[in-house]
Amino acid sequence: MSRTALVTGGTRGIGRAIALALAEDGASLVGVQYRGDEESAALTARLIEEREATAVTIRADFGTDPLHGVDTTAREFLKAVEELTGRREVDVLVNNAGIAAPQPLGQIDASTYRQVMDVNLTAPLFLIQELAPCIAQDGRIVNVSTGYTRIAAPTHPVYSASKAALNALTLALAPTLGPRGITVNAVMPGVIDTDMNAEWLSEPGAREYAEGLSVFKRVGEVDDVAGLVRYLASPQARWTTGQVIDATGGSAL
Repeated sequence: MSRTALVTGGTRGIGRAIALALAEDGASLVGVQYRGDEESAALTARLIEEREATAVTIRADFGTDPLHGVDTTAREFLKAVEELTGRREVDVLVNNAGIAAPQPLGQIDASTYRQVMDVNLTAPLFLIQELAPCIAQDGRIVNVSTGYTRIAAPTHPVYSASKAALNALTLALAPTLGPRGITVNAVMPGVIDTDMNAEWLSEPGAREYAEGLSVFKRVGEVDDVAGLVRYLASPQARWTTGQVIDATGGSAL
């Protein structure tokens, strides 16, 4: 039977690495939601198809109107699933879309606060709610959080809070979906070498500082996170649920 996967924020960085890993592991259809970068979406679709999976790209903005973005994402992905497989089932859902918007306490504004919460918490919550009836027996949900929920980040209090709430949501939903064999887990990346981090990692001394955080003395790579998600999305992870798993490379231990 064909296996289907949806990755939000799936056209760059960690999201792209996760989408490609799921395609490599045999997903016949991989959907990737993105906000607006058509070029990255097209490249990601091509890379998925090179791995002999069908790709569907879904343009939806969680930051402007999260519920509309959720509705668009769910509707377009389920339509693609039905066209390819004849069923309306989602085997793997990865809530990866997120924005950091660094603002220390004195600079926090209401507009940025709402956008961060909408993208990082509201959208995952309502996307899970929308797709829950269609998640297959023994399906997998993986939420991408952050190591800032364990390590203090005075420059990112709203981002940290939004992801801490996502961790709590992960735990709260595991018992609800468990009777259907569905697992719900989260991963907490540390500093990863992505476009999102490129600007500050290029600042003098920043990369050296980031490398020093990890016990492995390097900055993380996207595949470091994708490998963990790959496991959590697999049949081998059937006995792991409600967990928030550290993927920071042992940062600040």
